[in-house]
Amino acid sequence: MTEPEDILVSGEFAAFREAYGPAVRPAGTQAVRHTVRRRRQRATVAVAAAVVLAVVVPMTAHAHLNRTDAPLPAQTGEPTPTGAPTPTGTPTPTASPTATPDASSPTLGGPDGRISRAQLLAARVDLPAWPPYVPTGCITDGVRLREKQLESLPELWGELHYGDVDGDGRTDTVALVACRYGEALAKQVLAFSRDGTGQIVTLGRVIGTHEGLDDIKDVALAANGAIRVEVADIQPCCGTPTWWVRQQWRTYAWHDSRFEQTAGPTEFGIDPRLTDLALSAGELVLDPADGDGNRTGSVTVTVTNKGPVDVPQLRFSYFYTIGEPAGRDLSGCRMVSTEGGDACLLDGLRPGAQRSYTFRFLINKDLGEPAPSLLLAHVDDQDRDWKDLKPKDNSVELRTSR
Repeated sequence: MTEPEDILVSGEFAAFREAYGPAVRPAGTQAVRHTVRRRRQRATVAVAAAVVLAVVVPMTAHAHLNRTDAPLPAQTGEPTPTGAPTPTGTPTPTASPTATPDASSPTLGGPDGRISRAQLLAARVDLPAWPPYVPTGCITDGVRLREKQLESLPELWGELHYGDVDGDGRTDTVALVACRYGEALAKQVLAFSRDGTGQIVTLGRVIGTHEGLDDIKDVALAANGAIRVEVADIQPCCGTPTWWVRQQWRTYAWHDSRFEQTAGPTEFGIDPRLTDLALSAGELVLDPADGDGNRTGSVTVTVTNKGPVDVPQLRFSYFYTIGEPAGRDLSGCRMVSTEGGDACLLDGLRPGAQRSYTFRFLINKDLGEPAPSLLLAHVDDQDRDWKDLKPKDNSVELRTSR
């Protein structure tokens, strides 16, 4: 073997020792980013090494030295951004990104990040921080994920999704992870992969629930590795009507060692289905008591629809705090049942309109505490109630005139 060949072979073995001699892996999110950067560097240098060896080194030495895990030489130009497209020579995954892995055939020890459900449930992983309102059981360090449950512990929610989400040519795993607080769930869409030793690591968080984004409904992967997430502004639980929920699809991609939104709405904004109703009231005027101690009383209330939405029906409730409906404008009510007892539905009000009503009640006891009150609500033509843009002026406490 000639002297130049000896130099090249020695250099390749030195590079191999430099790359695999240290066995210490940094902890936490920085470790993941470190692993991803080195994995991408190894794939790039493999192509360059193969070309050099094919020209200079004999076939036997070439077969021994052409490894895809050799470290990169020092860069003399601008480094390639982490989120840039994968170089042409990067190996492509050998399996389809949409195929479901076989839990009985683990890939531990290999560089591929395709992780089965059983493997992910068996591993211990570090999770990004949960929102501050979740219980202490929603831990983040060394977490063993569980299947759906009724405890405040991190759990694996829904199906796994597979694709090359960080552009390094290898398949990664995307999962929806949740942790319960009361009847609701805090949720995070997370990407998992493997480090150089085959250990499962958390690549990063795509998106998580927070104030104003209270639910994650679905996850899908595009062919280019982009992650599409269906989010909702309300998580329907605890008696919250399902028709209040608004949903959006948002798209995220890997850039500069993290996931960033690349398409779709960035916020929900004001709900265009809602309006601003305001309720005011005069005094509740009580008549003298009859021989049985019963009295009648009447009150005039005024409703203003400040807009911008037309209200098909107005609902007045909390009558039970005053007495039994006994006429005047209450005679035109369509009575319905609500959680607070019977309620009265009257014709609606267009944006900018105002209307006054006089309600009369039969009161068979002295008014005490709490003070009698009325509550106003926006109801559509399907008898569904809606929130108000400014709910503080939708109820009034009645003052009495004795």
